[in-house]
Amino acid sequence: MANLARRKVTNLFNTAVISSDAFRYSFSLSSSTFSRGFASGSDDNDVVVIGGGPGGYVAAIKAAQLGLKTTCIEKRGTLGGTCLNVGCIPSKALLHSSHMYHEAKTTFAKHGVKFDNVHVDLAEMMGQKDKAVSTLTKGIESLFKKNKVTYVKGHGKFLSPSELSVDTIDGGTTVVKGKNIIISTGSDVKGLPGITIDEKRIVSSTGALALTEIPKKLIVIGAGYIGLEMGSVWARLGSEVTVVEFAPDIVPSMDGEIRKQFQRSLEKQKMKFMLKTKVVAVDTSTDVVKLTLEPSAGGDQSVLEADVVLVSAGRSPFTSGLGLENIGVETDKIGRIPVDSRFSTNVKGVYAIGDVIPGPMLAHKAEEDGIACVEFIAGKEGHVDYDKVPGVVYTHPEVASVGKTEEQVKELGIAYTVGKFPMLGNSRAKSIDDAEGLVKIIAEKETDKVLGVHIMCSNAGELIHEASLALTYEASSEDIARTCHAHPTLSEAVKEAAMATYDKPIHI
Repeated sequence: MANLARRKVTNLFNTAVISSDAFRYSFSLSSSTFSRGFASGSDDNDVVVIGGGPGGYVAAIKAAQLGLKTTCIEKRGTLGGTCLNVGCIPSKALLHSSHMYHEAKTTFAKHGVKFDNVHVDLAEMMGQKDKAVSTLTKGIESLFKKNKVTYVKGHGKFLSPSELSVDTIDGGTTVVKGKNIIISTGSDVKGLPGITIDEKRIVSSTGALALTEIPKKLIVIGAGYIGLEMGSVWARLGSEVTVVEFAPDIVPSMDGEIRKQFQRSLEKQKMKFMLKTKVVAVDTSTDVVKLTLEPSAGGDQSVLEADVVLVSAGRSPFTSGLGLENIGVETDKIGRIPVDSRFSTNVKGVYAIGDVIPGPMLAHKAEEDGIACVEFIAGKEGHVDYDKVPGVVYTHPEVASVGKTEEQVKELGIAYTVGKFPMLGNSRAKSIDDAEGLVKIIAEKETDKVLGVHIMCSNAGELIHEASLALTYEASSEDIARTCHAHPTLSEAVKEAAMATYDKPIHI
């Protein structure tokens, strides 16, 4: 067995440098030549970050840790960006709360926990969500203070490649100067022609996180990550949910086999799907919203009614209003900013990271961009391998993946093997009566190198990182299989799937 992971770890301790196809990081033991300090709005900074979301605030903290005088500009007035304020964090709070309610209502009795009159206090549930958001945003502000990052609340616009005019939220104006400026302004909801989002009856994900009543009928336009998660929340709380999707499949980036099982699971939870369907008209003139639908390829129309419609057709990079035209920063036809391998735009000293550049629009991808970008600015080395960024759908069961799908491997013409293990064979999953799903591993046939891992089960979002590490260090499925996994744990299913990839599993 060629234990690639073990060899790479040995090399790490021998050379203090990690080097692989996945990333390159150099570690310097010498002290930084930069001085760290507080900057006022008009002081020259080493780094100025526009945007305080996951990419921006992480970049700002890392820059300060590397000894760079740093300022972060955020127009929202609270740090954390879309993810923390109206995205990842509040949605996960509601996913957890709604799951607890659903479990109490449907499965607790099987575990001997019995009580009457289970009901939803939606205001209390929303309050818990808001508290989580507030606590975390204040936590980032504390991290800024700890690391001596100056925080400017306002909207920044380029005056020159090294100067920004900031309209502060208190009504003033200031100029922030920086030797290096990082654009990390994230993304916004992608609208659909003819549909006006009012955040009351026709809502984006933002409005779906703040409904004051549980809709009797909810239509979700778009069967991607966000649409399925938010649809799942309201379905658990009692809404009749129908998902309308233009494409022939839900989550088209997902492995095909996993996707089909995932859809069946959601259908068992009473979510309905209308695939290969497009919205051609919206009528809000009555007490209900009426959507006129027709097949994506054309055909007979139908009308679907709902109390609330969630538009979840993706996101667009937020690059307007920054004054990019003032300094000549180029954008592509959908507003993204092209960058080189060091996150530099076509204008010297101006960088871009996260959702405003090509690549997956994920918070953790933006964080990695931010760290790598400021390492380059500080004279170090950084790299992000977008082929090894994990993705997670936080429904129940969760679906998580990293690396290539079986369809992608086939398209590349790579000879491969597949190992699968059902959660029904996992003792921990059976003991907690939560055994829906499977683990699927795809490996190169000749070398046994892991190419992709796809997991559908409870806590798949936690299990996937073993696979991410395996791909990063070019491990084989045998490497995973010969790694001792604690018993009884859900992670044993990953070990068994790895055994099935290069040999045979034990427990099925």
